[in-house]
Amino acid sequence: MTAPRKRSRPPLTLIANSQEWHSRSLESVLGPHGYAVLRAYTGKQAIERAESARPDVIILDTDLPDRDGFEVCRELRASPHVSASTPIIMTSPGHSNRAKRLEALRAGAWDFIGSALDGEELPLRLDAFVSAKLDADRAKEESLLDEMTGLYNIRGLARRAREIGSQAFRHREPFACIVLTPVFAEDAEQLDNNEIMERLASALRDTGRTSDAIGMLGPGEFAVVAQGTDAGGAVRLAERLANAASSSLAKRVVGVAAGYDAVDDYHQSPIEPSDMLMRASMAMRLSRAEPGAAGSVLIRPFEGTLN
Repeated sequence: MTAPRKRSRPPLTLIANSQEWHSRSLESVLGPHGYAVLRAYTGKQAIERAESARPDVIILDTDLPDRDGFEVCRELRASPHVSASTPIIMTSPGHSNRAKRLEALRAGAWDFIGSALDGEELPLRLDAFVSAKLDADRAKEESLLDEMTGLYNIRGLARRAREIGSQAFRHREPFACIVLTPVFAEDAEQLDNNEIMERLASALRDTGRTSDAIGMLGPGEFAVVAQGTDAGGAVRLAERLANAASSSLAKRVVGVAAGYDAVDDYHQSPIEPSDMLMRASMAMRLSRAEPGAAGSVLIRPFEGTLN
């Protein structure tokens, strides 16, 4: 069998079990194989420690004093603070049967182990699970897309902006970057932040052109990189995007603040796309600071220089 890859740190295992002897038994098996252990004794502790410590693997017992273990597993899988790539292994103090195994898998567990632990097999299972988790985490970090919205993340946006800028440079075309963000009135009806971002992302995707690169510049900040778009086109595009974003949250008394930076001929003014995005972001922040921004669409060009 292939040896597990060398790790930069000991994988952290959260053991959620009310039986001290069982936790110690697991720790005595995992410790010599390079695993660090964090313990929890109730379902509440398991959820709190999983969300705060972000363990590499969770070993969760079905019988906890305050919560049903299957319920805890489902809650962990639903938590935005616990990665979907985190392996959860469920254990049971009683006899392992098919019904329990199926319930564990339906709750989101990767595996189910009965009361008889195999000290040689368990670390091998964990090695395989943790390797899969680390590979998934690495792929996510290197991804060009924002996981929540499906738009480009800042890495993907920067790469796509360079590609679009190169095309605009070769064809001597206009080039523009637009940044916008929702602005809520203090008495506005509030939505969950994730729902807001998903609604706005959907509205921007539906409104933007296929040639545009649309992405997330920061928390709540959307950016659009547009080839063939001069200052006037940037204003019109920003208006369409802002109105679509505002309409998607119409009942929430929301405004949209936008800023843009644009050049008429990118061949003559080849500003770095990252600098243009920064300029547009600065203009957006000035729009957002204006009185009445929460109830209107405010669009401001970048005016000034970067230090």
